Amino acid sequence: MYRILVVDDEENIRQIIKKYAIFEGHEVTEAGDGMQAIRICGEQSFDIIIMDIMMPELDGFSASREIRKTCLTPIIMLSARGEEYDKIHGFEIGIDDYVVKPFSPKELMMRIAAIIKRSSPGAQTSDAVSYDGLTIDFTGRYVYVNGQKADMSPKEYELLFYLAKNKNIALQREKLITDVWGYDFYGDDRTLDTHIKLLRKSLGEYSRFIVTLRGVGYRFEV
Repeated sequence: MYRILVVDDEENIRQIIKKYAIFEGHEVTEAGDGMQAIRICGEQSFDIIIMDIMMPELDGFSASREIRKTCLTPIIMLSARGEEYDKIHGFEIGIDDYVVKPFSPKELMMRIAAIIKRSSPGAQTSDAVSYDGLTIDFTGRYVYVNGQKADMSPKEYELLFYLAKNKNIALQREKLITDVWGYDFYGDDRTLDTHIKLLRKSLGEYSRFIVTLRGVGYRFEV
């Protein structure tokens, strides 16, 4: 059973998510705006947070940023807009996934299960690797660039870890999406390109290790 916080000013959206979550045996707490969500997170702990962007009082981006200051609970962002700018902004502040409305409740439940599974203790391999000035610590989920700890979103870490563990292997876009996101992805596959772009920015000069294979996907080449 997961403890889920659903944050959305539209009651019908909250009820749809709640219905499917309860059917799968999960416990759901509701919040109608960002301020209420921050207050609830200060009083209770959750396994995952489903956060809408456009809300009164405080928007989802601002609420997520505040919540991230005190806890690392995974966050799935909901939005009626699918612009790349919104996705990039969300991933930069540390959200774990982005779902565009209207969405499939069943798919959302699959995303929730996949994210919580990846976030659970012992999900990472206990080792570390270094390539020139880039060090990847799979156990501690740390990445160091020239000795400096990189500040990356959870999805950037997962994508880099997957690429590094499959170094020098050509990875098709479909395989990357399925394995890293942990479910059959039905959204816009440009989400992968967005994360690759953010990851390369975080790696700086070592972004050269991530090679684009046109018409195929990507390869971590060392």
